[in-house]
Amino acid sequence: MPERGRGRGRRRRRRPLSGLSAPATPNPTANGEYARELAAAQDAAIAAGKLIKSLYGSNQLGAGQKGYDNPVTAADLKANQIIRERILGEFPEDGWLSEETEDQLERTSWNRVWVIDPLDGTKEFINQIGEFCVSIALVEDGKPVIGVIYNPITNELFAASRDEPLRMNGKVVSVSRQRDPAVATVLASRSENGRGEWDRFRGRFKVKPTGSVAYKLALIAAGRGDATFSLTPKHEWDVCAGAALIEAAGGRITDSDGEPLVFNRHIPPLLPGIIAANPDLHQKLIAIVGTQRKP
Repeated sequence: MPERGRGRGRRRRRRPLSGLSAPATPNPTANGEYARELAAAQDAAIAAGKLIKSLYGSNQLGAGQKGYDNPVTAADLKANQIIRERILGEFPEDGWLSEETEDQLERTSWNRVWVIDPLDGTKEFINQIGEFCVSIALVEDGKPVIGVIYNPITNELFAASRDEPLRMNGKVVSVSRQRDPAVATVLASRSENGRGEWDRFRGRFKVKPTGSVAYKLALIAAGRGDATFSLTPKHEWDVCAGAALIEAAGGRITDSDGEPLVFNRHIPPLLPGIIAANPDLHQKLIAIVGTQRKP
């Protein structure tokens, strides 16, 4: 019997963002090492996104709370089921870590684990702010090798792998070249901004509140903003796919101290904050964050 984790199977209301209304199709993939995984992840993200979009703005959300300020809806749970069936149906020997599935503690001993957030940005989804996404990543030996993020409202599909460049809706894209923090646009958590956590950074760069963690990372990877960071712990499923995109797009992502991110090593699966940008800007932001930390 093959070792678990090594199998790969066989071959306030706002208007939704607009401008990308055609049905999503997977980005093209070459015959690289992870071509099958990347294709499967894109298909699963699009299928889950279709379900999420069908419930967007409906009165059938069945919204509840998993904990303080941590909502869950029928869309989260149904999207998780769609992704799980498609991914593990294709790669049954792989491990699984998802926000909406009970954690399997033995996963940290598997070398291949899928890390999933079926709906990152549930609060935005509930409030009809079109800044949420499906997030799917594959981790091998602690590093993300596949990343797919799909916003079903804007119809933006971001996909990359260790041997494939980042593509957004079929076009190769990359991180911005902005090196000057004073004129950089930094995407901030809307919740953190509302709690005043970004007040100390006013005047150091342009702060732009934006939706989910994964969606912010996808936008930074595609050059649609210059950087994003958070000094509060983040779950691996919020970050993992975005980390794959950032690296494939020529950027750098670390924890808030500048240390490399390692996935599928933590129980609970938490990371101590993140900083993502192009390499030059990333280094400067590390210095700024260091001087602005609360004692």
